[in-house]
Amino acid sequence: MKCVFVLFDTLNRRSLRPYNPDAPAMPNFERLAARSTTFDNHYVGSLPCIPARRELHTGRYNFMHRSWGPLEPFDESLTQNLVAQNVYSHMVTDHCHYFMDGGATYHTRYDSYEFIRGQEKDPWKAEVAPAWDALRPKYHPTQFSDQPRNKFRQHIINRQSIQDEADYPSVRCFDAAIDFLEKNGNADNWLLHLETFDPHEPFQAPERFRRSFPTPYDGPILDWPPQGKFDALPEEVAELRANYHANLALCDDLLGRLLDHFDAHDLWQDTALIVTTDHGFLLGEHDYWAKNAMPVFNEVAHIPLFIWHPDHAGAAGARRQALTQTIDLAPTIADVFGAPPPQFAQGFSLLPVLGDDRAVREAALFGLFGCAVNITDGRYTYFRYPPDVHGGDLFQYTLMPTHIAARFSKEELRDLELAGPFAFTDGVRTLRIASTPKSPFYNRMGPGQLTETKSMQFDVERDPLQLAPEDDPAQIERLTALMLDMMQASEAPPELYARLGLKAP
Repeated sequence: MKCVFVLFDTLNRRSLRPYNPDAPAMPNFERLAARSTTFDNHYVGSLPCIPARRELHTGRYNFMHRSWGPLEPFDESLTQNLVAQNVYSHMVTDHCHYFMDGGATYHTRYDSYEFIRGQEKDPWKAEVAPAWDALRPKYHPTQFSDQPRNKFRQHIINRQSIQDEADYPSVRCFDAAIDFLEKNGNADNWLLHLETFDPHEPFQAPERFRRSFPTPYDGPILDWPPQGKFDALPEEVAELRANYHANLALCDDLLGRLLDHFDAHDLWQDTALIVTTDHGFLLGEHDYWAKNAMPVFNEVAHIPLFIWHPDHAGAAGARRQALTQTIDLAPTIADVFGAPPPQFAQGFSLLPVLGDDRAVREAALFGLFGCAVNITDGRYTYFRYPPDVHGGDLFQYTLMPTHIAARFSKEELRDLELAGPFAFTDGVRTLRIASTPKSPFYNRMGPGQLTETKSMQFDVERDPLQLAPEDDPAQIERLTALMLDMMQASEAPPELYARLGLKAP
């Protein structure tokens, strides 16, 4: 058996016609939906990028114990069990976060990997003294900086080396993946993990895609929206959305290349194909942009998933309503190869759902570390914030004390404690480190960046855009009881209950 797992970053579900008939035309995502099974109730788990990837490897929630960090020494990765089944794993990625302090143990879990350079703030091209006077007018003030080690500065330098379509990192990712398939397509027992950062911001796309989305905007490059609220002019909003859809059109075109290869070599007979994303993105809905500072609305939480498996060819073009989420992907890929899921995985294989739209769970938890704990049963969604988000009772449990782009500071580490083991650490004790405003993560992806902290409950059947929070005590009580059960099953730290104003079981 063979499997191609395609992970786009920041794929907005409502921008795809298989989920929204009013979305721009993306013919290859529609082609994929016609060939595969489309999952209608697929949700995130832990946010954002690297926390989601820890779930992809381990099949269990990350966000109640840890923010952004590497795989831990006690984590069993999906690929470890594949080795025992004599399955070769190869990763192609342009996701530079894997190669920073907070993601450095993921790519080495594969038999081989290719890192394509140049996305976002990848420290790729070196230019000590750029011609800032010439570069500054080219970029909107919200996405320009000439300061050292600033993400905008590095991106502007990288961007000068990305001119032709063949230069784009996502294009080179698919080039490398097609090359892998050309060389290894006739072999058996392999997993290809093909991952591109697109359509993650900045929404840079070749001009042939951008022409399809005209706007009245007439200003410098504006394709990187700020996180959270953005007091943008209407033409700036139009420009940002157009650039997102142009980047998505590039992704659609690249997906088409992969589907063409499946067709030309009839890989549909012996190769599974899974296409999804780590999270969605707000494009001005609820007056927000991006994904971290605001409540985890469905634009971020409710994500696309397409699965093809040769043994379920009869499910081509079908849709499934089962409530699923990111933690299910590791058990599903393991099942493709007849391997057991990672030890302590909480997710379920979705292959049986291809044949029978059966329920796999009653509810799903999701969230960012230190922020709200959120739950959905597929219809009702409840965001439960701590009564005081800055009230403490927040600890990271880790043996790998790194943030996204830095090690934990000495100030953070001075008061650490040694915690007793959780069942999922398999007898291994961890460091228990208080998360406070001293932490680099706290104001970037933690409580310090939150703009709303009011608990809310929605009925997304009646209110699919989540515009009118309800106050239904019966539903809140039911969802809270489910949340408590799932937190207990996940071995949530005892202090998290107090932080949320809940009584610990």
